[in-house]
Amino acid sequence: MKNKNEILCINHLKKYFSTPKGILHAVDDVSFVINSNETLGVVGESGCGKSTLGRSILRLNEPTSGEVIFKGENILQYNKEKMKKMRSKMQIIFQDPYASLNPRMTVSQAISAPLTIQGVYKSSEKEKIEKKVSEMMDLVGLASRLKNTYPHELDGGRRQRIGVARALVLNPEFIVCDEPVSALDVSIQAQVLNLMQDLQEQFGFTYLFITHNLSVVKHLSDNIVVMYLGQLVEKATPSQLFKNPLHPYTKALLSAIPVPDPDLKMDRVKLKGELKSPINVKPGCRFTKRCVYAQPECENKDVSLKEIEPGHFVACHLVKG
Repeated sequence: MKNKNEILCINHLKKYFSTPKGILHAVDDVSFVINSNETLGVVGESGCGKSTLGRSILRLNEPTSGEVIFKGENILQYNKEKMKKMRSKMQIIFQDPYASLNPRMTVSQAISAPLTIQGVYKSSEKEKIEKKVSEMMDLVGLASRLKNTYPHELDGGRRQRIGVARALVLNPEFIVCDEPVSALDVSIQAQVLNLMQDLQEQFGFTYLFITHNLSVVKHLSDNIVVMYLGQLVEKATPSQLFKNPLHPYTKALLSAIPVPDPDLKMDRVKLKGELKSPINVKPGCRFTKRCVYAQPECENKDVSLKEIEPGHFVACHLVKG
């Protein structure tokens, strides 16, 4: 039975790329649900498919197969025109504010572009556009004097605030946050994260928050999924995941979190062995070659997520429900 608060349901989503050596399984049979006004954190190593997952949900990368059910409708069946209208409800904040802004557009032009593209205002309605831009700049903490400046004149924090304002100007319901603070200084990171939390409380946004920073995802998320080579290996609430990680890969990730005490000895889990190739993937657990607990069945038998306790799912042959 569908949860009445459910806003996004991903069913068996796959995104494959053709390469000279074969088929790259960037996102492979991923399923999850996000409820309205919640944040789902997505963590994993570089190259595990986090960003491709977010872009595939928004059809910036066209999925190979699966379903993206947004408010009861599979948007993968939408034609180009219908998908364009849907863009106003589903937005993205890109990782790199240095690359995601057009260097030839002023702050005002960058923020107002979605309004004219979506037909909210005509380009001739300058007063309405300027008023909306001023509102958004004030909302994300950008001084009005910066309206006519260009990205190269601003620091990373201000640039990312432009990216946030641009994503929010159409008042979307769902936002993919693709490592939105990873390119920023630590002090600026905190400001942007606090801003995003405040805006979620104020407007009821739903976030898919992609990050490497486990401390950040613990603080922000209602649920967390851990990705490894295109697949989900664990899903849980922050308290479940950090108190009782079940997958060997999750345990290794959590053991790498820095602790602000130089005298405290940490029990680090050091991963050895080689990564399995994500090209022409063979059956079996993809973590096998790096797992110290691997058994013969792990090498040959596929494993899917199973619920071990309410709300806590893991994909591991060795964890028994």
